[in-house]
Amino acid sequence: MSIGENIKRLRESKNYTQKELADAVNVTQSMINQIERGTKTLTVPLGCELAKVLDCDLADLTA
Repeated sequence: MSIGENIKRLRESKNYTQKELADAVNVTQSMINQIERGTKTLTVPLGCELAKVLDCDLADLTA
């Protein structure tokens, strides 16, 4: 699975919309959408924030 697919799977398992997740990590919904589709690269700081909000390890996003 790609990083974007992992983020989408974890986001959906927590019943977050893209907008809710974006608000929680202080980015736009468009940014989350682009990361999930693989058209934008995930930065380490944003990955850490996403992992915190999604209650997982950074490795869970990148595995």
